[in-house]
Order: sequence, then C-alpha cells, then structure tokens
Amino acid sequence: MFNLPNVLTIIRIVAIPFILVLYYLPTGWAHPIAALIFLLACVTDWLDGYLARALNLTTPFGAFLDPVADKVMVCIVLILVVGAPQFQFISINQAVHTIPAAAITIPAAIIVSREIVVSALREWMAEIGQRTSVAVSRLGKVKTAMQMAALTILVFCDGATPAALILIGYVFLYVAAFLTIWSMLVYLRAAWPMMRA
Repeated sequence: MFNLPNVLTIIRIVAIPFILVLYYLPTGWAHPIAALIFLLACVTDWLDGYLARALNLTTPFGAFLDPVADKVMVCIVLILVVGAPQFQFISINQAVHTIPAAAITIPAAIIVSREIVVSALREWMAEIGQRTSVAVSRLGKVKTAMQMAALTILVFCDGATPAALILIGYVFLYVAAFLTIWSMLVYLRAAWPMMRA
C-alpha cells in the first residue's frame, strides 16, 4: 500500500497545512515559499501517476487517495485566495483600484462546483460499471495544468506584488474556469446515454 506513488500522494496531503500556515505568516518570504510548496505538490500529482503506471504500482488505495488529495488541495487554496485582501485592491500607476470580490469568487465557485459534479458523476458511473467512460481526458489535464499555474501565481502574490502579476493570475484562473466547464460538459455528454437509459 505504501509504495512510492502513494507516498508522494500522502506528501501532497501533508503539504496542505504548511501552505496554510505560510500563507498567513506576516513576512515577505512566506508567500513565495508557500507558492513553491504548492508548485512542488502539483509536480507530485503528475509524478505519482506517471510512476504508478510506469512501474505498475497502481493500487486501489492510490486510486482513491490521489483524486482526494488533488481536490482537497485545490479547494483549500481557492478558499485562501478568495479571502485574501491583496485581491480586493490593485495599485496601478500609484492609484489604488478596488476589485469586486466576485472577480475571484466566481471562477473559484465554478471550479469547486465542477469538482463536485464530476466526482459524483464518476462515482455513479463506477456503480454501473462505466467508470472508463468518464476517465480523465487530455482536456482535463490541460485544465488541471492551467488551474495549478493560476493558483501558484495567486498564492505567490501578496500586498506588495505588482498588479500585472496579479492580473495574470486572474486571467489564468478564468481560463481554468472556462476549461473546467468545457471538460465537465464533455464528461456529461459521455455519460448522457447511460443517464437517459
């Protein structure tokens, strides 16, 4: 059960409280370190799957724990950035501009909602023996990569971050939200014949 891919997944879960603590530390180096830990955790997400397939180390425990670790980490980090004060005001040309809270809350809500819908869909499809019909697609992998890039940038940002970098994080997050909806529709379309039956 505790093979290398599963250990990497567990490390990803263990990293979550460190990201949380660092994010709230009132020091200039805390956010960059939190972003680095998050980025390394994202790398383990790819690495554990690759090793499990390459070394034939797939296990039922790993198949359960890997998506749980991903979703918990993403949801917690989304909660962090939604509540962060640095995303409410952006300084451009020495003028402070107020950013509506919805600007970051809406894509975060879309991403979390999609994860719930797709998780429920996969559970139902597994019950009727059609789990492979909603297996992770290439589009889902692109969505995940964009999501992880957006969240790495946003975790890195603090009150002293240039507005341009924050806006890049916003753009990436909106692209991830769009891909999230698209990939969900692809999964629902694949499952629709079984739903109608």
